[in-house]
Amino acid sequence: MALLDDILGRARTTVVSPVKLLLNRLDSPVLVLLYHRVTSLTCDPEMLAVTPDNFRAQLRHLKTTVPIVRFEDVVTRGVGPAVAITFDDGYADNLLEALPILEEVAVPATFFISTGTIGSSQEFWWHELERIILERRELPGSFTLGDDRLKRSWSTGSVEERQEFYHGMVTLLNGAAPLERDNRLEQLHHWAGGTGAPDHRHRVMTHDELRRLAAGSGVSIGAHTVTHSRLASLSPDEQRQEMSGSKQQLEQWLKQEITLFSYPFGKRCDYTRTTVDLCRQVGFQKAASNFPDQTHCWSDPYQIPRHLVRNWPAELFAEKLRGFWTR
Repeated sequence: MALLDDILGRARTTVVSPVKLLLNRLDSPVLVLLYHRVTSLTCDPEMLAVTPDNFRAQLRHLKTTVPIVRFEDVVTRGVGPAVAITFDDGYADNLLEALPILEEVAVPATFFISTGTIGSSQEFWWHELERIILERRELPGSFTLGDDRLKRSWSTGSVEERQEFYHGMVTLLNGAAPLERDNRLEQLHHWAGGTGAPDHRHRVMTHDELRRLAAGSGVSIGAHTVTHSRLASLSPDEQRQEMSGSKQQLEQWLKQEITLFSYPFGKRCDYTRTTVDLCRQVGFQKAASNFPDQTHCWSDPYQIPRHLVRNWPAELFAEKLRGFWTR
């Protein structure tokens, strides 16, 4: 409790509600942090990457201020105040750049893997959009998306128009089922006259790299669906296939039981009560979401909140962390 008092004392510039203070007295909170990538990028429109220097500084700050626990240990009385580290998706830089720093600072982490692209040259679809819309020099002057449910047009002549086009397509593809998403991407490919080669900087892990990651010190592995689709857009049967398929693939590749899961995109609108029930039925024991809050022993183990971390230098990270303790 003294540690929690010290943490809240450092956050005294932020108003803490009486209810939050009472809950924290009943059970000290755990913060679960969400990362995606550790690498240096010149273009990162989704703000997924933290540079290695900033990541190292963030971990060192955590090590000097609060206990760091495994994701498996959250939603357990007496664990907090503490922080848990998680990663989503399965980028190769998780192994090549994040893991060496995690091991150097002796910090455990859980990696949630979307299995459909592992071992392939396929990129996540948002990188295809980035390469076509934002990085390609010459494009037709406008694009019209047409399918059975939607017809919409964008101009592409200026940098500002391309930014609007990119973000509009991200929103549409986020909410699309896999076949619908592939159809819209195919329209975009045809319009642009091809997509070019995938960018090596954005590649996912090979099977061997995934096994090396899983063997890392303090590493645990969880599932993150097969196709990284918004589960609320799918039927119950399709959701079950996404969850069980990623679980079974990981268990086959790694020869270990997979009991952890995270919802793609992860906001409350991205999954449903049925999704949560299916997650339990498939055999997962805990599941991570993507909305900010603290975790206590009474929190729903199938909707564990997480705080998204951006490419913040140590001082700004410390400031953001102080705010997380009071939200």
